[in-house]
Amino acid sequence: MTNKTDYAIELQGISKSFGAVKANEDIDLKVEKGSIHGIVGENGAGKSTLMSILYGFYKADKGNIFVNGAQTHIHNSKDAIAVGIGMVHQHFMLIENFTILENVILGAEGGWKLNQGETHAREELARLKNDYGLDVDPDAIIEDVSVGQQQRVEILKALYRGAEILILDEPTGVLTPSEVDQLFEILKQLKAQGTTIIMITHKLREIMDITDNVSVMRQGKIVADRKTSETSPQELAELMVGRSVLLEVDKQVAEPKEILLEVKGLEFVDKQGVKRIKDIDLHVRSGEILGVAGVSGNGQSLLLEIIAGIEDATKGEMYIKGNKIDIVKGISAAEIRDLGVAHVPEDRHNMGLVLQFEEWENSILGYHNAPKYSNGQIFKQSLIKQDARQMMEEFDIRPRNERLKSANFSGGNQQKIVIAREINAKPDILLIGQPTRGVDIGAIEYIHKQIIAMRDAGVAILLVSVELDEILSLSDRTIVMFDGYISGERITSETNDGDLGLLMAGIDERSKTEPKKQEAQNV
Repeated sequence: MTNKTDYAIELQGISKSFGAVKANEDIDLKVEKGSIHGIVGENGAGKSTLMSILYGFYKADKGNIFVNGAQTHIHNSKDAIAVGIGMVHQHFMLIENFTILENVILGAEGGWKLNQGETHAREELARLKNDYGLDVDPDAIIEDVSVGQQQRVEILKALYRGAEILILDEPTGVLTPSEVDQLFEILKQLKAQGTTIIMITHKLREIMDITDNVSVMRQGKIVADRKTSETSPQELAELMVGRSVLLEVDKQVAEPKEILLEVKGLEFVDKQGVKRIKDIDLHVRSGEILGVAGVSGNGQSLLLEIIAGIEDATKGEMYIKGNKIDIVKGISAAEIRDLGVAHVPEDRHNMGLVLQFEEWENSILGYHNAPKYSNGQIFKQSLIKQDARQMMEEFDIRPRNERLKSANFSGGNQQKIVIAREINAKPDILLIGQPTRGVDIGAIEYIHKQIIAMRDAGVAILLVSVELDEILSLSDRTIVMFDGYISGERITSETNDGDLGLLMAGIDERSKTEPKKQEAQNV
């Protein structure tokens, strides 16, 4: 007898615990066929765990899974793929020195005759390109393509294996605004062709833009299901957090004082001879936030790394609290930190944390030799753990276990570990890259409040973000980087996303400067 149902996925009474922690508790969920279904919730609410059960990474302690009306037992990802479920993870699972084609067919080569498998794969990629607009160069090496292209490869991998149900875990966390637009067009095409999409995200604007239905999770349970057209960002935020949430940053007009950080004529030429930073001048005063906007890859990350002492400049001068710092011959990140500069790096995994360290160890990383925590030979472990527990409480880092390895925290909670550590250092200057990447709405509100409080206490803050809303909400002044140079500067209260968007393309409407002319002035 054939099961007929309107639901691609139906979960009944799903529960999953890790020790004493109940990650999922008696969850019921229905996902309509051919729809885009959003799942939102704070970090640690259980969203990724639930989807990992559906994809076979975890086995539920109890409960039932139905796929297209048929009860299904999913013990591993092979079982999930066999019933048409594919998953694109927040951190891509690609081999960087393989081609796109090799990554797509990896594990599904089609037998020992690899050339036949590759021929079939090329034909299938051409079909998927035509059907869904998933345009990639199959012979390009993964490490040479953009993050947006890499995400397309992950989607192609799932579709190549026959996925009719696609799970996307925080799909826009590492994408630029234009890449997000491209992704959403692809998702609409997939939906039009009958694919069911489940999207885990914390970005409420995206939920409102792209989904048909949305489920809200809090503390391991689903607390609400809504048709997207019948809800609002404010209601979803309150359901996620369990209280009223301020979606807009509340701040007073800045009262900047003396210049604490200044950069003059900064240039950087890479090993291939390409000038990636071009004649940058900037300054940040005590009690103000200077925002750095721009499409990812236009020099913002490199600028932050040079100021933080991670990279040496090719040319230029830098002054910290009036003292000249040699950034050409080189100064270490530790020496910069000792001058009262804290740094929240954009890449929390490679630069902000040692993932195999326990949380308490990462809570002092970079500050571990401070007299408070060490006598030069022995760490004061009980004090460090006590401070770590206090920071976990203050920044709502979940779960509250300072002995847990940092790799086992969600991405948003990993971010909070880094931010808590750097803010706790009470710096004079704060360098912060993508402060809320992968962080939920409640934590975003808290982090933004902390950044504003630091500004009001006299800290000079240099903020890099690809989120224009974040730049517009937090910054007092904004500079925009394009192709390694500053394409324009604005008083933030006197600009908007349209103006900044043009500057991100290298066009300054106020001075009618075209990109090529501006570039010629800076090379």
